[in-house]
Amino acid sequence: MASASSHDLLRPLVLGSFIVMCVLGTFWMYYTPTANRSYPCPGVLREGNQTQPAPNQTPKIHDQHDRFQTEDGVKESDIIVLIWMWPFGFTFDLNSCASFNIKGCLLTANRSLYNKANVVMFHHRDIASDLSDMPKEPRPWFQKWVWYNMESPTYTQRIPGLDHLFNVTASYRLSSDVYVPYGSLVEVSSDDKSFELPKKDKLVCWVVSHWNPNHKRVPIFNELNKHVKIDAFGRHFGKYIEDKAQIVSSCKFYLAFENSIHQDYITEKLYETLRSGSVPVVLGPPRQNYEAVVPKDSFIHVDDFPSLKELADWLILLDKNETQYLKYFSWRKNYKVHLMDFGKEHACRACGYLHQNKGYRIVQNLNTWFWG
Repeated sequence: MASASSHDLLRPLVLGSFIVMCVLGTFWMYYTPTANRSYPCPGVLREGNQTQPAPNQTPKIHDQHDRFQTEDGVKESDIIVLIWMWPFGFTFDLNSCASFNIKGCLLTANRSLYNKANVVMFHHRDIASDLSDMPKEPRPWFQKWVWYNMESPTYTQRIPGLDHLFNVTASYRLSSDVYVPYGSLVEVSSDDKSFELPKKDKLVCWVVSHWNPNHKRVPIFNELNKHVKIDAFGRHFGKYIEDKAQIVSSCKFYLAFENSIHQDYITEKLYETLRSGSVPVVLGPPRQNYEAVVPKDSFIHVDDFPSLKELADWLILLDKNETQYLKYFSWRKNYKVHLMDFGKEHACRACGYLHQNKGYRIVQNLNTWFWG
């Protein structure tokens, strides 16, 4: 009797132990420990409290299904690019970067993916002066922050606290980590039509959206207009247009005058003029700066002449000498104009850059580099 009672008492204990062992076994079978991959500090980081990751480490990408439905076969080597703020509030499609011949990039504007994003894009003009709209969560160790901007230093507000904050710069500046010009010349293909010079019924034109007497271009325009007729359009002149490209193409010369003069600051004013089939008369950085991006015989620089009277005389001479005038279009035999895809091109080219540059770095002196 005593032996049977002992077995009765032990049976619940054995059964309970067996159940506990089954639960623990199941737990260890499916549990995978994960390392803490975030900094123990706010998202806005400073040099000195950031741990250097191994140069070639890449975070694993999981659960991509509902995030990138347009992408087939997501790979762990793909780079997730998060658009933290739409530039000037303008959106663009987040499809692949194939149009830039860049692969392995997944673009998103979903901030909930912050902790999985390899790259976060920040447009300078949309960053609050107190950085209040920057990420509040800790920055993952593998994540790179990209600063991008297409405005000149004159029209770009300085924001305290930007030094040591970003990892990559992207702008029109040739010294940027990611160089994104307002436009470029690309080789024509067999599918492209041969260039035909548009018909001209105006000699010199200028379309200005922001008239400011303090801009260097205004007194130059006023003086040049004394020596050669200029068809000017815009609010200041009371002449509004709906199709700028059509106006520019109807002019033999177009005043591609920048609103401020800074190193490498060559905007769409140049590239849109070239694409429209007019000869740009440029006012901006020195001639050699222009020659770094377009053929030297594709434009006329204001600085080429000792006086604006001599510039006007040259334009009038070219108007009468078609052979000499057509030399400004010789480049069209081999090239065509590509215009920047604002925002998306920055994201895609930043992705391409980081595919090739996996090391970790910090932009030490952004304010000094950009504003001087």
